[in-house]
Amino acid sequence: MADRTLTREVESGLVRGLVHPTYCVFYSIPYAAPPVRAARFEHPREHAPWTGARDATTPGPTAPQLPRGQLGPLDVTAYFYPGWVQGDDYLTINIWIPSEMPAAAGRAPVLVYVHGGAFIAGSSHSPLIDGRRFAEHGIVAVTVNYRLGLAGFLDIDGAPRNRGLADVIAALRWVQRNIAAFGGDPANVTLGGHSAGAFLTAAAIASSDTCGLFHRAIMQSGTGTGAFTPEQAAIVRESAAKALGIPATLGSFASLPDRELLAATASLMRIDLSTTAARDPLQKITPLGTVLDEQPAATVGRGHGQPVDLLVGHTMEEGNLYLLPTGELDATTPADLLHAAAYAHPEPERLLEVYSTARAGLSDGELRSVVLGDAVFGAGSRIMADNHAATSTRSTFAYAFEWRSTALAGRLGAAHIVDVPFAFETITPGLQADNSLLGAAPAPRALAQSMHAAWCEFVAGGSPGWKPYDLTDRATMILGERPAVVTDPFAAERAVWTSSE
Repeated sequence: MADRTLTREVESGLVRGLVHPTYCVFYSIPYAAPPVRAARFEHPREHAPWTGARDATTPGPTAPQLPRGQLGPLDVTAYFYPGWVQGDDYLTINIWIPSEMPAAAGRAPVLVYVHGGAFIAGSSHSPLIDGRRFAEHGIVAVTVNYRLGLAGFLDIDGAPRNRGLADVIAALRWVQRNIAAFGGDPANVTLGGHSAGAFLTAAAIASSDTCGLFHRAIMQSGTGTGAFTPEQAAIVRESAAKALGIPATLGSFASLPDRELLAATASLMRIDLSTTAARDPLQKITPLGTVLDEQPAATVGRGHGQPVDLLVGHTMEEGNLYLLPTGELDATTPADLLHAAAYAHPEPERLLEVYSTARAGLSDGELRSVVLGDAVFGAGSRIMADNHAATSTRSTFAYAFEWRSTALAGRLGAAHIVDVPFAFETITPGLQADNSLLGAAPAPRALAQSMHAAWCEFVAGGSPGWKPYDLTDRATMILGERPAVVTDPFAAERAVWTSSE
């Protein structure tokens, strides 16, 4: 238990956090002004100063979002916790620091981590991304709230594009100006994220607005090919306006309260965003995300990305999270499998032939899951790694997480999200039940310790402790019961996706 508080001074005033025996934590420190009314669709603005010491001992509000916690029988509450905690002042960060770190030290490496949640849910307060273990290993850990849903990512004339990304960039700028007060080194910052947070990390790597704001990057179950085109974003905009019964104008959207915008977001799920020029990069998982004229991996491939060390990886069965709990995996017919392959790839028969060979023995539903996982996460992660290794002067590292959760009668496997508590070493009893993320069988804590240690090493010094990834052997760490580096483990899969680009 915390027994006392600690005060630090940032640009807007004093903040008072909690002192624990091995770390200190400051919750919900604002990095930008509250995005209210029309400001929800504007650039983030500087927060006004406050008087006295602002209480940072408890988590504060979160971005407006719909409830998410159950996927069929699977309880994923811990990932999306606490849902929508109402309050205007939610553009905030949490900071964990080593216990009793001198205020003026300014030397500890910094991890700035962006939560996932399909761009429509999630928060910096999720217990899965609690930063205390990083702090206990001498790293200043920062988690970021940002605008979600239509406020964060609806592309509309008169409003800046990718406002949720602009929030993350504003948080990075705040870190540059203020993190030394918490003992962090602004010249040694790693930007990382999971899922939507990893997509935002990829976009930040490709952005010209982030020069000097971070020096390393971690893309955990993200992709370098996950951005929507402006044409796809227009489909979302018109569909949202139709659902709300309003003109597709900035003034119309900005006039509506958050609850109405959330209702419209719910109506957009599963809409078809394939066009003649582009496939749906997120395969109907979500209709919202970054909107770019060029995919981040393509920008990096032209040598125009930020000069950062990159750690990029995914789980081996990402798609299981989306298909198994809903019953779709078991209900998949050969026709369903072919339809899913055709939605993901211009040559569906060839794609299925490659995967049937590379992943022999899988059912139609299991093949569909693998195709979905690679279409959204795996293929784009590998393309990002290839392009970064080919053009960057900085190091590239790759991994794949293969430990299989025993949840849902032993079938959830190495699904999306399963690796998050391993990276943060936040495995708790609450995650261990048949209907919980990690299943009833004890999770391998040794794997959590080794994965977390690798991340700490990368954040601190630029290497997770295994061989860099290059185009000669594509060395990839397979994170399972017995972690090992493997040469080019996805050669066949990579070939079928890159030949379609």
